Amino acid sequence: MSGLAPQEVVERCLDLSKADGCVVLVDEGHSANLRWANNTLTTNGLMRSRSVTVVATVGESEGTAAGVVARSAVTQETLEPLVRAAEQAARDNGPAEDAQPLIAGEPATDWHEPAGETSVGVFADVAPALGATFARAGAEDRRSYGYVEHEVTTTYLGSSAGLRLRHEQPSGHIGITAKSTDPTRSAWVGQASRDFVDVDVDALDAELVRRLGWASRTVDLPAGRYDTVLPSTAVADLMIYTYWTMSARDAQDGRTVFSEPGEGTRVGERLTPRPVTLWSDPAAPGLGCAPFVVAHASSSEQSVFDNGLRVRRTEWISNGTLSELLQTRYSAELTGLATTPYVGNLGLTVDGGSGSADDLVADLERGVLLTCLWYIREVDPQTLLLTGLTRDGVYLVEHGEVVGAVNNFRFNESPLGLLERFSDAGATVPAFSREWGDYFPRTAMPALRVPDFNMSSVSQAS
Repeated sequence: MSGLAPQEVVERCLDLSKADGCVVLVDEGHSANLRWANNTLTTNGLMRSRSVTVVATVGESEGTAAGVVARSAVTQETLEPLVRAAEQAARDNGPAEDAQPLIAGEPATDWHEPAGETSVGVFADVAPALGATFARAGAEDRRSYGYVEHEVTTTYLGSSAGLRLRHEQPSGHIGITAKSTDPTRSAWVGQASRDFVDVDVDALDAELVRRLGWASRTVDLPAGRYDTVLPSTAVADLMIYTYWTMSARDAQDGRTVFSEPGEGTRVGERLTPRPVTLWSDPAAPGLGCAPFVVAHASSSEQSVFDNGLRVRRTEWISNGTLSELLQTRYSAELTGLATTPYVGNLGLTVDGGSGSADDLVADLERGVLLTCLWYIREVDPQTLLLTGLTRDGVYLVEHGEVVGAVNNFRFNESPLGLLERFSDAGATVPAFSREWGDYFPRTAMPALRVPDFNMSSVSQAS
């Protein structure tokens, strides 16, 4: 970037702007990763990235238009063409329905701090521990495959209204798949981490060994409804998708499960008699995320006009009642509800929930432990009916003990239906979603026991 610091890029773009309003976002990324297969490290590396997004607004009040242009390969010479392209896009787009005054403010105290970085040193404890697991796996006739990544993304946000904000976001995850040498048995474990000091590779490997051991016996089960324990990671798969459908604008328009029949939203309606709370909090310990809106494009969930708007702890479902939906300032005017922007984490708590998935399994007379979901897709937005497949670990439980692995299934369930019907819940713990964790790693969930989880058909997935 010809030596320009990210703050200089922001200021240069704002100086070049001829629009009525301008917002500039610069995202500086620095990541380290390791990948392995068949008990052998295959690749590792460090990567840097920079993306620049310019939001230009033209026009007055309700006639304001917005144009958004982003580039990943920019130089000092290409900044002016980038700004001009955003301005032309605004003129071409016409008035934006979500137009609002840009957020004003003073420069943050950390505005001039450099972008955060990572290094392979973040894996100082993980890498040798992985090497030891490779040796054990080879001696025990199993194979290990996986990926570990750590990334620090620093966002600089500046506007023509005087706002200057900076947020540094560390995030990382590890995912390991173990297979028998046949390979007829497989299992997966994963964990998100901000710095990897909390990652115990030996414990993850021990869990994989346990699950492969369970699979030494296999049992065929037909499709049907089973008393099922979902670990926190599988619950995260379902709750993340629920969160992504909580647009107040879409609900107001009658397009989602959160729509009131006829007109309006279901905010204020009791969704479940269970004492559940679905929440987001930018200051949640271990799950910290940007305390202000970072919107690279407008959608039903976010607005580029809201860039820099402060976010707070929000309870989307409070003690079983739908209390908030994802709101921009514009959609809040339509619905008459509070402005509650998107937050980059999600938690689910159940009053009285305690223990782990193992504790829930111990209480099962006969049922299923379902560790992994994947290929999750929406079938019916009006009921939030989801379908998907099981993978890498479905186990039969009898008299509180896992007695074998069973075949895979296709499932059909609504996450809201599960929140109505679950019979027991564990304590809320950090949970890394198999399906969505790469995109949304900051979640905390309990394990849930569902007495009639719908395994709609047998699947040949392996």
